[in-house]
Amino acid sequence: MIAVIGDIHGCYNTLKELYQQVKTKYPNIEVYSVGDLVDRGNFSCETVHFCISNNIKVCMGNHDYMFLQYFREPFSAMAKAWVYNGHMSTLNSYKNNPQSLEPHLDYVEKLKLFYNTNDAFICHAGISKVYKKYFSQYKIDGTHDGFIEKLLSQDLEKDHSVVWVRENLINIGKLQIIGHTRKFETMYDKSSNVYYIDTGCAYGNKLTAVIVNENEIIDQIQVPVFTEDIIQY
Repeated sequence: MIAVIGDIHGCYNTLKELYQQVKTKYPNIEVYSVGDLVDRGNFSCETVHFCISNNIKVCMGNHDYMFLQYFREPFSAMAKAWVYNGHMSTLNSYKNNPQSLEPHLDYVEKLKLFYNTNDAFICHAGISKVYKKYFSQYKIDGTHDGFIEKLLSQDLEKDHSVVWVRENLINIGKLQIIGHTRKFETMYDKSSNVYYIDTGCAYGNKLTAVIVNENEIIDQIQVPVFTEDIIQY
């Protein structure tokens, strides 16, 4: 049994409350995140620090990737794209904590693209139909995770990538838990066996954690966004 948290986007206070509620109800549960720790909300630095400190297993999100590229490859297309995707709140957060920037970039650089657990396959945006032939060939039983990681890492800047895709997801034979595509409420798509858990925390809605046991959602815990996480002063 695991807990998976949706897109956080710098909503640190909301994350703290949600994490506490999850751990109170399920003290020994392992906690995962679908990524997008940074941007939009006011506390990106604090959010990354919290995930590190509490050993939350985080997947790379497209916003995390743009954040990384902005500093590691400043003339890249992804670095330029970040300017139009909520970057100022992240920069402001690190202005207050400059000593954390490099360690956090090192952390983001090492984020996995997915976690293939016994309970679910967790990633940021989902597995596109572009990869159908590969996922038809290989069982999602953990024995081919290295190959899958390498395959997906080659396409990170493409529209169909595991951090960017928004439609045409495939059924990989296992429940996928994803974020990225914002929903007012969590949503299950039966045809692709995908559960969407980005409930728009940074847009004034709520942050969601789902509790998953052997490919079934058995519970969900939600916290309305804390105003201080998103209000612009």
